[in-house]
Amino acid sequence: MNALHTSVHHSAVFDHPEMGEHENIVFVQDKETGLSAIIAVHDTTLGPALGGCRVWPYETPGHALTDALRLSHGMTYKNSLAGLDLGGGKAVIIADPRKDKSVELMEAFGRHVERLAGTYITAEDVGVSPDDMEAVARHTEHVRGTSDTGLGDPSPYTALGVFEGIKSSARHVFGSSNLQGKKISLQGLGHVGFDVARQLHEAGADLTVSDIHVPAVLRAIEAFAATAVDPAEAHMVDADIFVPCALGAGLNARTIPQIQARIVAGAANNQLQTPADGIALKKRGILYAPDYAINAGGVISIALAKPGGCDTKVREKTIAIGETLTAIFDRAKREEATPEQIADRMAEERLSNANSV
Repeated sequence: MNALHTSVHHSAVFDHPEMGEHENIVFVQDKETGLSAIIAVHDTTLGPALGGCRVWPYETPGHALTDALRLSHGMTYKNSLAGLDLGGGKAVIIADPRKDKSVELMEAFGRHVERLAGTYITAEDVGVSPDDMEAVARHTEHVRGTSDTGLGDPSPYTALGVFEGIKSSARHVFGSSNLQGKKISLQGLGHVGFDVARQLHEAGADLTVSDIHVPAVLRAIEAFAATAVDPAEAHMVDADIFVPCALGAGLNARTIPQIQARIVAGAANNQLQTPADGIALKKRGILYAPDYAINAGGVISIALAKPGGCDTKVREKTIAIGETLTAIFDRAKREEATPEQIADRMAEERLSNANSV
């Protein structure tokens, strides 16, 4: 953990390009379990900061900080655009989820969440399972996505929202939401990506899949009659739609000129490396579904779920993600802006209205 203190000192935090308007950043360590984590609270204007916990083997603490700041900022906008009375936050644990994660480590993380007295509410994200959240919940009530808080694993709802968003995007570009025969390249076959692939397959799409985890690729090939490609080449596939469901910053100056698809619509967070990349997509005539708009199903499920397991309201609001994207695309065309610029404006308008009350 000493590396965290030496690599991320206070000036590096306050001068960080992603610092923006963050309200609170907490550096966490627990020597007994080996926990090294960062909790970032971006904005609590609309309510407590809700955002998942990600476990990932970051190369440096600086990379972990960048991810936490970018993701928490994104959660503020995601929660606002989804119409939730919640702010934005995120936690990252520096560890390999396949090797370093333990019940004790997750319980230690739960104790640190409890110290924040409800200003941050945690949930499942990359590298974290429903069982991990149950371990966290043994030490704090400020956790969602558990059996006691309603619907458990949020990933099926994220996947549902992404699928609805893909249909909305197809309607805007191709004039129909029918995906029968559409060629789709899907990158990332985790909980969400695999479920999106299932729905696309059932809708009649022709799938090309990729993931760094080979067993997941083999499962998809068998289950969906999919073709496999190297993850680094997924964006280059001759496809109608590119569906990125892995890590962020995949849309950048290097990859955008290589994209063959007319639509980019997927579950990954922070897909654009810089704002200029969204403009580059628009110039190439590629429709981009803003990530925090299309992947909001998971946060909707953990925000609105009630004990008892009834998910009718959650499913209704998640399916409405397609309508939200249609509104974004139509307004972007009217205002000659990019979809992500419009999504930001819509989220900021709600935050501004809340601040003025």
